[in-house]
Amino acid sequence: MTIGGDEGAATFVAFLRLDVLAGLTAAAIVLPKAMAYATVAGLPVSVGLYTAFVPMIVYALLGTSRVLSVSSTTTLAILAGTELGIAVPDGDPAKLVTALATLAALTGALLIAASVLRLGFVANFISSPVLTGFKAGIGLVIVLDQIPKLLGVHIEKAGFFRDIVSLVHHVPETSLLTLTIAAAALIALGIMEKLWPHSPAPLVVVGAGILISWVAGLNALGIATVGFIPRSLPSLTLPNAGLVEQLLPGALGIALMSFTETIAAGRAFAKPAESPIKPNRELLATGAANLAGAFFGSMPAGGGASQTAVVRAVGGQSQTASLVTAATSAATMLFLAPLLGLLPQAVLAAIVIIYSVGLISPAEFASIRKVRRMEFRWALAAFLGVLVFGTLQGIVVAIVLSLIGLASQSAKPRVYVIGRKRGTDVLRPLSADHPDDETFERLLILRPEGRLFFANVQQVADQIQALVAEHKPEVLTLDMSGVFDIEYSALQTMIESERRVAAQGITVWLAGLNPDVLDYLRASGFADKLGRERLFFSVHAALQRYLERAGGS
Repeated sequence: MTIGGDEGAATFVAFLRLDVLAGLTAAAIVLPKAMAYATVAGLPVSVGLYTAFVPMIVYALLGTSRVLSVSSTTTLAILAGTELGIAVPDGDPAKLVTALATLAALTGALLIAASVLRLGFVANFISSPVLTGFKAGIGLVIVLDQIPKLLGVHIEKAGFFRDIVSLVHHVPETSLLTLTIAAAALIALGIMEKLWPHSPAPLVVVGAGILISWVAGLNALGIATVGFIPRSLPSLTLPNAGLVEQLLPGALGIALMSFTETIAAGRAFAKPAESPIKPNRELLATGAANLAGAFFGSMPAGGGASQTAVVRAVGGQSQTASLVTAATSAATMLFLAPLLGLLPQAVLAAIVIIYSVGLISPAEFASIRKVRRMEFRWALAAFLGVLVFGTLQGIVVAIVLSLIGLASQSAKPRVYVIGRKRGTDVLRPLSADHPDDETFERLLILRPEGRLFFANVQQVADQIQALVAEHKPEVLTLDMSGVFDIEYSALQTMIESERRVAAQGITVWLAGLNPDVLDYLRASGFADKLGRERLFFSVHAALQRYLERAGGS
């Protein structure tokens, strides 16, 4: 018994050691990136540290993922920055703090409400191709937003394409020293990320930037630096109820993206042996993390894929790693704040660019185009929606496109003519790839697939009628095994179609009905009208009955 206890204690210590190492390694990457993302949103870098503190602790206590690391992300930063820019156009620091607290609190409240209403399935409302296009647009917007900081110039933001024109006009004003520092940071980050993926490259670059700034006195030379950072933990901040109406639409979009990113990252790094990610519990955990963070100066937060990858790669076993990262953030606020103030803005901009470029994936676009041209067009439309209409409106474009895509697929179900592989009992759709498959004289087997409802049933009925006119069967067998649901309007159309086909002297058989669909047919009286002799457990049973009847004839 003692041996078993000793082994258990040794295992616990080993896991704890791995979690501490993973948390410290993640902190070396998360904290510099969190500070950089705060600048994306037009906020002080200290806000990034706050976001890697309170939200991370709350999620660690409530989340269902063992290793998910929750703080700011590039997407959430740009969305929050856009919304804050609208709410506080003059950039007043006091107003920004209040607006940020209100935005984060709204985001958290919406996520918690979605959890109560069990809306976890909403995470699936944005299709993968559309999300690819949306993120690529976000990535491009972020990169363009950081380029002026690389050059040491300032432009008035007026939209993606007008910002490009403005940037070109300001190029002659470029500070060569700022550009040199930025180029060195970009090259160093690029090389380290390529040679040592998931290394603490941001921490190394931040440390080098601070050292150079201190030795060379960059601030005195006119190089923009982070500036004063309060040396303390975040203070209590209260939201402003008067801003709720103005910020609510933006908070809806941010809440959706926070949850989408959290679920995607959580699922991506879950091991088969671990408990599955629970969407509704994740809504509660991320909602509580955002709501609590709102009172302590935090930006809207969500699960980050890159930082979670680090935790998993280093061997993190539990949310203890996130607690270690949060503790490191607190220590940084208390002891390293004055040093961080020396950091050149150009270095932070380089970090943002390096970790935002990954959102733009031409290879993913090419892969989508290779598989499905229509979904490639949706990806492009979502990409252009962000650039043309803006980031928050881009979410609406992405959701609308996803829903249109879902509706178009649902509204065009296929109806297959079924044959039998010669010499076997295998039934399958007729195809040019299988020219030897056999069909049966005066029997037509059709297989509609998908949910039948008011928007698509007429197309299905038209396809069936056209095939009946082409093949002129005596018996039409509908293999309903691929129909998992039938709506009332569709059921009425089916009843009317059977009446029309029967008037042509054709007998309709139904086979492979799912239990729910069969219940609907019985409730409508259609099953009784057909009679048991025209309802079959499977299409194989229907075919056997037909062959027996034909042989008897």
